Amino acid sequence: MRQLVRRHLGKLLAGTAIAVTGTALMVGITLPGTAGADDTNGTGGQARGPVAAGRAGAEEGGEAGSGSAAGSRPPAVAVPREGERGVGSDPLTPAELSRAEQIALTPAARSDGENAAGGRGPQHLATNLAEPPPSAPDAAVRRAEVSFYDYRADELVTSTVNLDTGKVERTGVQRGVQPSPHPDELREAVALILADPLGSDLKADYRHATGRSLTSPDQLWFNGDVYRTYREKDVPDELARCGEHRCVRLVTKVVNGPWIEIRNLIVDLSARTVARVG
Repeated sequence: MRQLVRRHLGKLLAGTAIAVTGTALMVGITLPGTAGADDTNGTGGQARGPVAAGRAGAEEGGEAGSGSAAGSRPPAVAVPREGERGVGSDPLTPAELSRAEQIALTPAARSDGENAAGGRGPQHLATNLAEPPPSAPDAAVRRAEVSFYDYRADELVTSTVNLDTGKVERTGVQRGVQPSPHPDELREAVALILADPLGSDLKADYRHATGRSLTSPDQLWFNGDVYRTYREKDVPDELARCGEHRCVRLVTKVVNGPWIEIRNLIVDLSARTVARVG
């Protein structure tokens, strides 16, 4: 495949496909990809960003599975149907996931918080099955840990909810803690790049590769992780608050096509600005 090199930005690369992980993103990866790579995993066949790497253990909308060798399969485990309540350490059911988020999202949080797109209510990040607290080690009680990021206050809010009583048992608030981003945050970051003058090269390279105009994040496959200033050699002044602010770095590619280099664009989601590094 022909390799295109444009200005400082917008290199379309083709090579052997390898997995893109959040850890690799944080230390500076070498872009992988082949033009014919299967981009539908985790995206339902749509040109949308997948769940960010690094959110191991998040249970929203999925179930963990593991293969076993023929002849050594474990006994079948009944998976709760949608709407049912899980038992013990069963993964949270869709109904439990929805109920946990509704319980954790209090009226005050709904009115005072802000999400990545600037809308009302904090940004949902993840919902996980919570471990029973030492003070109440009853495994029969189902609890969930729900994490939100409030962009208005730049705070990570984590609530433990009791799915039996429907009450929030405890809530913790942290500043300067930046877990891996939710796909909705990555999509908003791509949208900010497309709306910024620094996104012109991305648009030009997309047109060169496809012959079409790039107007929406839905036209791209993308992934990314938090931009951590302490791992960078030179941090521009406009990114000095990253860590306190929620900042992300992305990788992206044409769906079923070549990669487009945008790792030198950092999006400050808190300030809703785009900056170039390197």
